[in-house]
Amino acid sequence: MLDDATKAQLKSYLERATQPIEIVASLDGSEASGEVLSLLKDVAESSPLVKLTESRDDPHRKPSFSINRPGENHGPRFAGLPMGHEFTSLILALLQIGGYPPKVEQPVLEQIRALDGDFDFEVYVSLTCHNCPDVVQALNLMAVQNPRIKTTMIEGGTFQDEVKEREIMGVPTVFLNGTMFGNGRMSLEEILAKIDTSGVEREAKIIDKKEAFDVLIVGGGPAGAAAAVYAARKGIRTGVASERFGGQVLDTLGIENFISIKETEGPKFAHALEEHVRNYDVDIMNLQRAKALVPNSGPDKNLIEVQLESGASLKSKSIVISTGARWRNINVPGEHEFKNKGVAYCPHCDGPLFKGKRVAVIGGGNSGVEAAIDLAGIVGHVTLIEFDTALRADAVLQRKLNSLQNVTVITNAQTTEITGDQKVNGLVYKDRAGGELKTVELEGVFIQIGLVPNTDWLKGVVDLSKHGEIIVDAKGQTSVPGVFAAGDVTTVPFKQIIIAAGEGAKAALSAFDYLIRSPIPA
Repeated sequence: MLDDATKAQLKSYLERATQPIEIVASLDGSEASGEVLSLLKDVAESSPLVKLTESRDDPHRKPSFSINRPGENHGPRFAGLPMGHEFTSLILALLQIGGYPPKVEQPVLEQIRALDGDFDFEVYVSLTCHNCPDVVQALNLMAVQNPRIKTTMIEGGTFQDEVKEREIMGVPTVFLNGTMFGNGRMSLEEILAKIDTSGVEREAKIIDKKEAFDVLIVGGGPAGAAAAVYAARKGIRTGVASERFGGQVLDTLGIENFISIKETEGPKFAHALEEHVRNYDVDIMNLQRAKALVPNSGPDKNLIEVQLESGASLKSKSIVISTGARWRNINVPGEHEFKNKGVAYCPHCDGPLFKGKRVAVIGGGNSGVEAAIDLAGIVGHVTLIEFDTALRADAVLQRKLNSLQNVTVITNAQTTEITGDQKVNGLVYKDRAGGELKTVELEGVFIQIGLVPNTDWLKGVVDLSKHGEIIVDAKGQTSVPGVFAAGDVTTVPFKQIIIAAGEGAKAALSAFDYLIRSPIPA
């Protein structure tokens, strides 16, 4: 199953294990079981600590296998072949069962061990999904730490009947004790917050008691991470309050234009950002969504307050806002109703679920045309719909698109409705030239029409452009003294990772300059 190079890499990883590992495989006579068995034999041969046992009589999905400590049976389970992006999930599960400590803070581990209840998670994935491993690895870690938690990764391509029966049209999709738990990427902290609400309240109380920062960064994407590093290097008290560290980068598959890094993937890049920030004395507060900005706060009216959705609030002498942007919705009937039931935003994650089916891509810019090209190699047919009279993507992408036989391009068209019953079955658009309504029968709609800045919480406080972006000057200063901004949330043109990082560094230096020139002790 594995080539020699991968076997050598696996062997070097498993040398870090210090305790016995038992793999119990549930198999039948299918070709898929043969592939799983071949993989597991390669794993067992990579370390003397790994013991492989086959079973054809247990009630679990076939093919599947669990990874356990000797004498236990609650370890992580993989149903189907964990290759592609999930191969890393397999390696981490082996290492953690084998005694290698996870890179998670001790309070989080204690929270997992203290969970009171029986939790049986099932997470459906596709092997091309770059968001799925985060969820699989978080749930695997929880199962390793707490015997009352069980989890199974289910590869949708192997178990297509289940995918169809449960009407899964987006990955990752998680069920808890047989009931829908969540869709899309979730971090370990986010999962814990959903099942341990008292933990959210405890965290809010801790945050509320924090002393004022010198620089508080709101947002943890490339701009926020750069701002945190540059501020911390000045030796001033620095904090980061972020809804999810990594931001939009977590939803990006390939990164090939960040200078000095030839190519990487969004989740890996986001992890590297967080690791870099944690090398400094920075107080990172994750899962914290900003609700309001209050200038002139504190007893001497010399602080700026950020109120959070959790009920807590933070104060600082200066602020850097780097809350980024989110996918723009088309806001037509059916979009919200059929989200994850045929309406999707990530072709890399959800494309394999539409194998052989008819889909539409809405948007004729680079992201839309790239999505159509990617999907054309998986689905039966792609209809690309663009509002303008011509596509706006780069010429090289348009040439590639036009060479594909299973793609139809419709321009000068306004999407008016996404139709369906329990799931998407069509799309209605208006021909802007003639005004008539037309229907396209299909099973999936991928929306790729750009981004909208996350500034709803700033309206009426900070000056915004007509597009909702924060207006900044050459130093990143906003209309409020001491409040700076950087990245995709601002009016700075060209929304690129490398530009956001540079703007974050600039905003932090500007904040430091503000502090040393103001009467506020820093």
